[in-house]
Amino acid sequence: MLARQERAEFADFLDTLTPRQWSMASLCQGWTVRDVVVHTIAYLDQTRPRLLIEMVRHRGDINRLNANPMERFAGQRPQQIVELMRRGAEPSGAGALYGGRVALIECLIHQQDVRRPLGSFRSIPQDRLRASLDYARMSPVIGGARRTRGLRLVATDMDWSAGRGPEVRGTGEALLLTMTGRSSTVADELDGRGVQLLRQ
Repeated sequence: MLARQERAEFADFLDTLTPRQWSMASLCQGWTVRDVVVHTIAYLDQTRPRLLIEMVRHRGDINRLNANPMERFAGQRPQQIVELMRRGAEPSGAGALYGGRVALIECLIHQQDVRRPLGSFRSIPQDRLRASLDYARMSPVIGGARRTRGLRLVATDMDWSAGRGPEVRGTGEALLLTMTGRSSTVADELDGRGVQLLRQ
């Protein structure tokens, strides 16, 4: 349910973008807005066996794995890409793992990867944000707990905290972006004794 809502709202937002915005840089280094969106729809719809096969075929090289969809969707117009996202709003394949939380956090994070450089901020619904924060800490793939080991994360805009150690305080969104490897993007949105440790 949460993942479906997030993906549908992501599609609605993409409908508002101009051709120039589709080609602008995202928070993902070397990727445009279009690249991020293509990655999201291509990855989430893959079946688990297909994803495993692709990982083996590319010898675990994530960059090579991610390059395939960019080539496959090269001829698609933005409107077609958005329609594919809408049609795949219900989590399936790899996106359906962990009760759809893979699809939820993937779409939520990548929507922020697109929105922030475009200056289009939003208030993320707290139920989606809370589910994503909890999943980011428990997922070994995302590595939220590893990135923030020895720190206590405290959200300033919702009732959520996790970890032990010097505090890092910020909005739930800023903490989530920190746990998913985007701490430099939100450095000015965090405070507390643990921030210096986080930067190190």
